[in-house]
Amino acid sequence: MTVPSPCNVLMLYPLFTAESFWSFGESCKLMGVRRPAAPLGLITVAAMLPESWTIRLIDRNTQAFGDGDLDWADVVFTGGMLPQQTDTLHLIEKCRAAGKPVVVGGPDPTSSPHIYERADFQVLGEAEGVIDDFIAAWDSGARSGVFTAPKFQADVTRTPVPRFDLLKFEDYLYLGVQYSRGCPFTCEFCDIIELYGRVPRTKTNEQMLVELERLYEMGYRGHLDFVDDNFIGNKKSLRQFLPRLAEWQRAHGYPFELSTEASVNLADDSELLELMGAANFFGIFVGIESPDPATLVAMRKKQNTRRNIAESIHKIYGAGMLVTAGFIVGFDSEKVSMAEAMIDFIEEAAIPVAMVGLLYALPNTQLTRRLAKEGRLHADHDLASTTGGDQCTGGINFDPVRPLRDILTDYKTVLERVYSPQAYASRVDKLMALLDRSRQRRELAEGDIRSRVGAMETVHKVVTAIPEARGPLWQTFMNCAKRDTSSARIAVQMIAAYAHLGPFSRKVIDAIDARLAALDDETVMPAASVDVTAARHLA
Repeated sequence: MTVPSPCNVLMLYPLFTAESFWSFGESCKLMGVRRPAAPLGLITVAAMLPESWTIRLIDRNTQAFGDGDLDWADVVFTGGMLPQQTDTLHLIEKCRAAGKPVVVGGPDPTSSPHIYERADFQVLGEAEGVIDDFIAAWDSGARSGVFTAPKFQADVTRTPVPRFDLLKFEDYLYLGVQYSRGCPFTCEFCDIIELYGRVPRTKTNEQMLVELERLYEMGYRGHLDFVDDNFIGNKKSLRQFLPRLAEWQRAHGYPFELSTEASVNLADDSELLELMGAANFFGIFVGIESPDPATLVAMRKKQNTRRNIAESIHKIYGAGMLVTAGFIVGFDSEKVSMAEAMIDFIEEAAIPVAMVGLLYALPNTQLTRRLAKEGRLHADHDLASTTGGDQCTGGINFDPVRPLRDILTDYKTVLERVYSPQAYASRVDKLMALLDRSRQRRELAEGDIRSRVGAMETVHKVVTAIPEARGPLWQTFMNCAKRDTSSARIAVQMIAAYAHLGPFSRKVIDAIDARLAALDDETVMPAASVDVTAARHLA
């Protein structure tokens, strides 16, 4: 086999151009880091490139990027998700102006390749299935091309250990690893099943333990997120992996405190809950979307209708894992009164961190195809807003069934109520009373980045920045401190999250007020004063 010629590869992770509930900007500052999560996709692709190639990574969200970096590079790799689209396109043009070939890939280019036609190369789909073709073409002298992987066929058991050495650990609140790809469910609005399929594929136990060992040897300690879109999608494999994971954690002194994303039917499986607790999982993200059964059926999320969701959340709390959850406003089947139902559910379930957004028709989903067929999809539906909006402020990129004013008013009401300091603190207090941490390690591992800032200092910084939260948050902290140290530590993490969630929710409310005002304004804005995307969103 011919060894590829040496090559200097600059990997550029694009900016997230919009702040969102996921960005946790102020919370990251509080903890002395720059971003919540590291770019796992790019460092995984880096591990697939020839050993003779020299690779540098610049995360634009944490590091400066200058002309000197481009001068060094023979080729640039970039790409990412929809919220990174604007900066990805900017980087493509910058590379072209400098005469540097640029390779683009990732979820958004795979879903909307037409938007990225200016890139010299497009590597679409899962890299394992196509990267060798690109490498061969590059080494043979090709300087443009489109390489598309067969759908859902990548053999993840051959995925190499990500190039963790390219990261600056101190820049991130947590690192990520991936165990599986794909989800067995059929949610209409979701693009995961379009990108990775409905048959979850898992890495081997040995693969995962090698990845964990690599991070351990490199000195990383603390929060490690399994980035799987549904960690329990392949329960058969997971039942074999979790005991090995727990054994590894015990043997190494529990260096990692784990989180992941899973469907709410996790609560039905007491064995899995026990196994995850033993492996030191502390947090689960769950897509709840709506408390209304009719809406869940309409969005094809029937798995959430087969149980009392609030009781299911409480069962996960009983296994020692806190739940953060996603909610969406704007489905066709919603009733005008949906705001009160969503607020009541969030309070009953005691979910402090509720990621509430407006429905956004993502490219290449069942929802997008249906809306297009019905003539309701906006022409620019797959273009990211250049005005800094995300699904919170720029959602509803289609003509809704309900009046847009009603949807926006409901959304505003939910945010005002669930992110008031009193309501948030009350949910944290209730969560801590329900959380049974007896299965998990009680203290953070030595060297965990979250131990940098003391509990009292964290609470003080938050209430100083948000004076109206002083009374509720201090009281919640003191209530939790009386229970046990583990409870207090989790409460402090929730309070630190409010440093972002509280102010950001108010920013979103202001943006929604502006959209509502625009709906009421009988004066048409001059075309030159607003970009096309914003105009569509305000229409």
